[in-house]
Amino acid sequence: MRIGIAIGDVTGVGPEVALKAVATESKNGKTEYVFIGDEELLQRLNRKLALGLPLKKFAVSGAGKFSITNPLPKKLPEKLPTGSPIAAKAAVAALRDGAERCLRGELDAMVTAPVNKEAIIRAGFKGFVGQTEFLSELAGAKRTAMMLLGHDDKNRWLRVALATIHISVKSIPKKLTAEKIRLAIELAAQSCRDLQLPRARVAVAGLNPHAGEGGEFGDEEIKIIAPTVSAMKKKGFDVVGPLSGDTVFYYALRGDFDAVVAMYHDQGLAPLKAVAFDTGVNWTLGLPFIRTSPDHGTAYDIAGKGVANPSSMIAAIRLAKQLVRNRK
Repeated sequence: MRIGIAIGDVTGVGPEVALKAVATESKNGKTEYVFIGDEELLQRLNRKLALGLPLKKFAVSGAGKFSITNPLPKKLPEKLPTGSPIAAKAAVAALRDGAERCLRGELDAMVTAPVNKEAIIRAGFKGFVGQTEFLSELAGAKRTAMMLLGHDDKNRWLRVALATIHISVKSIPKKLTAEKIRLAIELAAQSCRDLQLPRARVAVAGLNPHAGEGGEFGDEEIKIIAPTVSAMKKKGFDVVGPLSGDTVFYYALRGDFDAVVAMYHDQGLAPLKAVAFDTGVNWTLGLPFIRTSPDHGTAYDIAGKGVANPSSMIAAIRLAKQLVRNRK
């Protein structure tokens, strides 16, 4: 098994959590880890953190358990300000290189460290919305969705697929369509099968408080969500909804549902992060290759201090490995 790790924004904690996570997780199994990013930076950080990883240059034919492939035309400056355009361009280059290697079959999966969207847009990538959208476009995958998953200290899981993601709250009612909800239900159910769960029972959250209260607080549930859930039931999906957003995650956490479809970004991510802030994982559903990432940002405020927590990155690597094993 060969897992690629795009190191993200090098002025953030991405390289640090990537190296720390691999140093921990590499004790389990014979997986090969391929870091994608600036070689000198990774070697320097490896020494600074005293991790002792024997990093070599990557070769498709094999380069040992730990290797680096550098997609950059020249080495990065040793010191860059946070949010640097140079760092942003390097992050995009690593993301692209890793995806292309996955598509060519050189990597079994890719785990992506955090990037900063604002820095990437300032660096000239005007259409950049997020890593999910970037990878979907690069892979020519038009039916993708974001899933966040994690567990609490009692090993109770939340798995949340999003019908809409990086859009403003005021635009949600206009952009929420039956097709987006259908897709999220389909991919959420498929994710349960990919995880080899014994069932794939999906709950669909309402958009409005109390799922619209019979139309008193909005009619999206009546006009869009409920008819879509009904149609998916007729197609054989084990799906329930719309359910009130203030209770559906409680029922999912106690095991009544295997996944939840949330109508918008924060509706799904707020409960997920309350349950699994340090171990949440982002999984892009619908890509032709496996891609996961930690569920946190670049954390510029602690970058370079050696104190970043790699737990979410470890969880992302473990999920990627689990999915590769299941597919094989």
